[in-house]
Amino acid sequence: KIKCGECGSWYGSKVWHSNSKYRRVVWQCNHKFSGKEKCQTPHLDEETIKEAFIKATNKLLEDKDEIIANFEVLETTAFNTEDLKSKKSTLQNELGVVADLIQDIINENAHTALDQDEYQRKYDGLVERFDTAKAELETVIEQIKDKITRHKNLEIFLKNLKNQDGLITEFDPLLWNSLVDYLTVLEKGKIQVSFKNGITI
Repeated sequence: KIKCGECGSWYGSKVWHSNSKYRRVVWQCNHKFSGKEKCQTPHLDEETIKEAFIKATNKLLEDKDEIIANFEVLETTAFNTEDLKSKKSTLQNELGVVADLIQDIINENAHTALDQDEYQRKYDGLVERFDTAKAELETVIEQIKDKITRHKNLEIFLKNLKNQDGLITEFDPLLWNSLVDYLTVLEKGKIQVSFKNGITI
């Protein structure tokens, strides 16, 4: 959930001084030492991450009622999949029709003496039409899945937001997982917290 603001790679945990009393776990960019140019973003310890989460979440909670109200207004339109489902059905029908046309022309060519250049031109055109519809269908299916997933994640986000009374004073793993999409670490230790409802603090 922690991203390097310089190269876009994810942060990973590293153990420093693993065999001594100074042992500590830090988080740093996984790409930091893999290229010629080292990322300038700093490593973070767990307390810094938790502190950033608490500060950002409390700012979010100050606008809790407005966030919930805005979601309830947008919910019926932003996550509606009816148009996409209709498009999916149309494309599935198109695939069926074109598949039949391809089979018909293959059968015709097998039983009738056709001009082979003309046959190849028609066949190639139908295959291209089929491939285009198939690619569109795959895109639409992914868009439907994406809307459903984002809707579910946002419902969990808002449920936990609603259940939170007052500001938080300590790190809560449940809130961390349900509210935060990811953190972005910038130079000089500035941290942006991106929440699952699209707000960045």
